[in-house]
Amino acid sequence: MKKNDYIENIFAWEEEFDFYYPVKVRFSETDMFGHLNNTIPFIYFEEARIEYFKSIGLMKDWVSPEKETIIVVADLQCDFAKQVFFDEKLNIYVKANSIGNSSVDIHYMAKRENGGICFTGRGTIVQISKETGKGFPWTDEMKQSFQKKINVSV
Repeated sequence: MKKNDYIENIFAWEEEFDFYYPVKVRFSETDMFGHLNNTIPFIYFEEARIEYFKSIGLMKDWVSPEKETIIVVADLQCDFAKQVFFDEKLNIYVKANSIGNSSVDIHYMAKRENGGICFTGRGTIVQISKETGKGFPWTDEMKQSFQKKINVSV
């Protein structure tokens, strides 16, 4: 696997993940060459990220109409290591890599059932005020939630 600037040591980085979300590649997600379309990992990242946020107890606040904040994606990238094909089962791993004042750098890793990494990614998620559209600081509780070790999957 090629070195990505957000992964210093692939083996240490891989060990830091606790949470994963399983997906199965649907036929409609493949292209005319029979492999996973290059836009689909971003959908997998979103699905896994939402389930991760639910698992650490944060998603319910952001979807509540009464709450002042929502989250937005500030940037997102995917790096492909191996081709993925129809009907393959993947686990999409998610972790909070670093936490800022109102942002969090989320890392992703997609692995096959045999443990091989097929693609990785990262992205910045920002909590913003619905009213102002500007960054809204994490509470100490939220920061602690991002740092929890999670030993469950969906």
